[in-house]
Amino acid sequence: MDKKVSVIIPTFKRSNFLPRAIDSVLKQTYPNIEIIVVDDNAPDSVFRLETQEKMYKYKNNNKVLYIKNTKNLGGALARNQGIKKATGEYITFLDDDDIYLPEKINTQIEFMINIKLDMSFTNVRIHNAEDKLVDFREHKYVKSILNDDLLKQHLLHHLTPTSTYMYKKESLLDIGGFDDAKIGQEFMLMIKSIESGMKIGYTPHANIIQYLHDGERISVGHNKIEGEKELYTFKKRYFNLLSLSQRNYVRFRHHAVMMVVGKRSKKYSVLIKHLILALFASPKDFILEPINHIFKLKRFKKNKLEKKTSLQQ
Repeated sequence: MDKKVSVIIPTFKRSNFLPRAIDSVLKQTYPNIEIIVVDDNAPDSVFRLETQEKMYKYKNNNKVLYIKNTKNLGGALARNQGIKKATGEYITFLDDDDIYLPEKINTQIEFMINIKLDMSFTNVRIHNAEDKLVDFREHKYVKSILNDDLLKQHLLHHLTPTSTYMYKKESLLDIGGFDDAKIGQEFMLMIKSIESGMKIGYTPHANIIQYLHDGERISVGHNKIEGEKELYTFKKRYFNLLSLSQRNYVRFRHHAVMMVVGKRSKKYSVLIKHLILALFASPKDFILEPINHIFKLKRFKKNKLEKKTSLQQ
């Protein structure tokens, strides 16, 4: 395979993590890549200076392109700047504080080319700041890749995050890239991809590590709370496509997310309010979701250990 893959890494106030992300892409087993780092820090800020210092390491690397925005655009529009500059036939994304495992690009592009896809998505591992696995997001509920079925699963579960996506560049350009949404930019991108009629596939590999840490985050505070409300209002437009139990699950999921946001934001009235609403939205899911999460994580750790053991033998 000689198709070039462009990896777009927007960065904002997290230059300390950025080299780790870039180096993980440079270590890919797939050789024909370019890395586009989009610096979304304000030009006169200390964060721009710190990022420039980190990028000096790559100034002679012809696989790394460094773009400096003239003002802060936000994650969605920063990624769009990278899309415009990309010369690869395929495009994928990475957050500046996360990493790819070495087989990520090779596995995903091989999958896409073999069955002629416009877009694909994968699983993802979640690690804490000590690099310990704390969560594993998979999409086992995806039984059909027909777009009508994917739309329902996306409304229910979110076929995300962005770092799991790979697109044919021309297909991504056809839908106009990311919308400048306050929150849920990756959710909206997948909605557009499905509704445009793209041929989309899912491969159950987990070659991305997404990190939880105490650095700059958008998953807390007033904007996150208001953004989640807007996203839930948007989803309700599609309720006519869902059964009663599915609508209840969407309600439960919204309140469960708001619980987490309340906890992270130290807004305990929000936490308590949405804990009660989540229980009433779907008592069954309120009980089963934490149990399923525990068993899913244990299963992944067991499979990972078995695979490691078999390789050593």
